[in-house]
Amino acid sequence: MLKGIKVVSFTHYLQGPSAVQMLADAGADVIKVEPPKGAFERHWAGHDAFLNGVSVFFLLANRNQRSIALDLRSEEGKAIALKLVGEADVLVENYRPGVLDKLGFGYEAMKTLNPRLVYCSCTGYGSDGPYVQRPGQDLLLQAMSGLAMLSGDGESAPVAVGSAIVDQHAAILAAFGVTVALLARQHSGLGRRVESNLLNAALDLQIEPFNYYLNKGELWSRTSPAMGSRFHPAPYGIYRTADGWIAISLSEMEPLSRACAEPSLKDYSKRDQAYKRDEINAKVADLLRGKSTDQWFAIFTEHGIWHAPVNDYAQVEQDPQVQWNRGIVEFDYPRVGKVRLLNHPLRYDGEVPPLRRPPPLHGEHSREILSELGYGAEAIDALLQQSVVIETEES
Repeated sequence: MLKGIKVVSFTHYLQGPSAVQMLADAGADVIKVEPPKGAFERHWAGHDAFLNGVSVFFLLANRNQRSIALDLRSEEGKAIALKLVGEADVLVENYRPGVLDKLGFGYEAMKTLNPRLVYCSCTGYGSDGPYVQRPGQDLLLQAMSGLAMLSGDGESAPVAVGSAIVDQHAAILAAFGVTVALLARQHSGLGRRVESNLLNAALDLQIEPFNYYLNKGELWSRTSPAMGSRFHPAPYGIYRTADGWIAISLSEMEPLSRACAEPSLKDYSKRDQAYKRDEINAKVADLLRGKSTDQWFAIFTEHGIWHAPVNDYAQVEQDPQVQWNRGIVEFDYPRVGKVRLLNHPLRYDGEVPPLRRPPPLHGEHSREILSELGYGAEAIDALLQQSVVIETEES
């Protein structure tokens, strides 16, 4: 779908690599430009997730890409990178604002070099403004954007979502923006700058509650026990059963009264579900502790109550719909053997984009890319000997 589109990736951590992986999965030729010691994500992993020394944090967002390792502080390395960008359709970067400008790869310079270039910057707060030098990290953005204040028990601390959802959403927005800019280029012949930042992504994730706040005022308070949001009528959330947990969503009181064999629930109106939500929430929470999760599943299915299991990852992995959707991809990787990762999330004509390349080894494609740029074998050997270009010993 994006075959023939060349992307130069100056990315590290998660936001940038995940954005270019979306483009790579769709068929773009993504060239990852790495420093001589390798991208940050090769050397760090949450959960200490290294497989025989290989970082899962690197593996999860670098498939279908090629790697060239360059010393951008050397004149020769810079010249190679400029040649790459001059032939590229897209440049994606997620360095702190100003870093690539100092290296000579800022937007204005690259626009002059290649007017058709789509230049995408992924930042924490934007490319300018009062927070431009603040560290942009997922948890910090969940906290400052109000996202963490949406969840949790009213008597406890605010609760952050236990995944890097802001990073990932910002990455998908970046990939979307690049695709839009490429489509616009077909008509104008010119590239443009696309900017995706974590702050805007965090706000966009709150499109429903934040717009309620803007137009009606403060959201309802967090409840105790906790509900699943600060704007849904009760009951809504995850409730403890006699032996586990169950999620309930958007239930009318009459069928819920029958399901719970509790006549008093019928006395609550739709308005009460909004304005007596603490009271209703507490009552339903008490009722659900009286039976097992399996019992409630059978009862709620019979009465048409919207409900779902509260799965751990082992259960999600075995979930029939996850398997049907081919949500997990498996492939072999050097030094590791079998690797299993989440797959590309979209389907095109019912198909998952193929795994064309496993995540690249550090500098794995340095020779190949230099050759495509017109460098001869002797020139390539000289660049490697001078450590301007790095080639992995494992390739």
